[in-house]
Parts: sequence; C-alpha cells; structure tokens
Amino acid sequence: MISVIIPHLDQPAALRRCLESLGRQRGLGEAPEIIVVDNGSRVQVDFCQQFGAALLFQPLPGPGHARNLGVSRAGGDILAFIDADCLADPGWLAEIERCFRDRPDIDIIGGDVRIARADPHRLTWLEAYESVFAYRMQEYIKKQGFTGTGNLAVRARTFAAVGPFGGLEVAEDRDWGQRALALGFRTHYRPAMIVFHPARASFAELARKWQRHVAHDFEAIRSKPAWRLRWLLRAGAVFVSPLAEMPRIALSDRLDGLRARVLAFMGVALVRAYRVRLMIELAMGGSHTRMVARWNRT
Repeated sequence: MISVIIPHLDQPAALRRCLESLGRQRGLGEAPEIIVVDNGSRVQVDFCQQFGAALLFQPLPGPGHARNLGVSRAGGDILAFIDADCLADPGWLAEIERCFRDRPDIDIIGGDVRIARADPHRLTWLEAYESVFAYRMQEYIKKQGFTGTGNLAVRARTFAAVGPFGGLEVAEDRDWGQRALALGFRTHYRPAMIVFHPARASFAELARKWQRHVAHDFEAIRSKPAWRLRWLLRAGAVFVSPLAEMPRIALSDRLDGLRARVLAFMGVALVRAYRVRLMIELAMGGSHTRMVARWNRT
C-alpha cells in the first residue's frame, strides 16, 4: 500500500484541490492511505475526512518535521510525498506503484514537476520563468543526487534506514536525498510520475524561497578557507549567468512563442539579481538565520 503524506500550512483552498486530484487517481491496484499533517495553520482544515484523509498536527515549524510525523503514522510499505499546493496527475500513484512492483532494485524515485498555468494561452512572467527554471527534478537527481519532496516516493524500509527529514536549518529535500546517496540508495527519475505545481503568485513568494536557499548555501561555505572571496566570486557568476541561460530558454519545450521566452528571460534576470543582493548582504554581515526564519514564521 502507498501512504501519501502532505504537509500543510495555511493553504486550505490549495489543499482541497490537492486532495481532489488524489481522488481522481486511476489504475491503482490498492487504495492509498492519505495523511495530511498541519504545521500550525491559523485556519482550520476540517474537510480532510471528506476525502478519506487523516489529519495530524505538528506544531514544530518546518515541512520536514510535518513529513516525519506523517511517516511515523503511515501504514504503507511505500511512502509518497506531495505538497499541499500541488496537483497529482491522474496516473501519479499508479506510476509509483508500478515502479516499485516491477523494479525491486529501486528504492527511491522522483518525478517530473510541471507548472500549472492559470491561463494556458497567456503566461505570466512568473509562470514563464518557473516553467523553465523551477523544479528541474531530472537535473537535481542526475547532478546532486536528490529530488524535491513535492514529488518523491520511497520504500518505507529505505526511509527508516536513511532517517528523518531535517528541520528549517537545512534544505530538507537535498539533505535527505544526499544522505540516502551516501548510504548507497540512488534516486531514480520517472518522467511519467507527474505532479503539477502552480507558479508562485508574487515575487515576494519567490524571494522567500531564495532567502532560504541562499542562507543554506552561505552556511555551508562560511567555514571554508577564504570563504568571503569565494562567496563574492560566486555572486559575480550568478549576476552574469542569465546570458548563459538564453539557449535553454530558446529551446525549451515548455514555452510557446516569443512572448513567453522574453518573459522567461526577464524573470531569470530579475531573480538572479535578487540572489546577488542577498549574497552581498550576507557577505557584509547579514544574518543567515534571520533569512531562514522569514520562510516559515518569525
């Protein structure tokens, strides 16, 4: 049986849509167990039972802690993770079930995450940007050994061997995947395992994401020799990197037309300029712990 675990924080409308998408799954041999773990929402989500989902409460901040609580209560031999603001493709769970049934040598899988568009015929700049640059799971798996926890499935025994997700002090998906890799468990990419994620509604949401990631990268480098010089050189590389992304934007099969490609380039230039600002702020003595705290709550 597959146990689906969904961390939630103040996204009731999105959570409802996520649960509706799980109710439209087809091709499964056995009905899944669905566990929602609320992470301290200000608004109650009292509709989970309507979808056959259990509702748990984890007051300790951080999606990693919420997922860990869900795992502790899960009864399935397969654990599938999806975020509350995601939509599962109708064949998502069937693909997970099929993979683990047919490939006993595989313990961890990650799939494709695509942008759910509000208007498929006219993208916003955030949708255009994220269609190309967000959730590049195949690349993360190949180059860094991890997949995002918005579309991750693992055998329960493997999760027990690797251990729980980390808290807000780390990027918990990357940390967990790389710990698994160090133990000899490789993550495999499954392109037919599809989840849709809405683009962020505003630049402020995107900014919070990069505050967290930049702070984690800063924490990793500041104990190394000549860290400040290395950090500033990295900031310079980030600043000029949008030019190197032009071929990726031009050839992307996830964009249609010139307008969408121009919007995607504008987006990557804006986002990377913001990342450079954060990097310089930290190099000049800014607090990386305060940046992490902004992501969830203060």
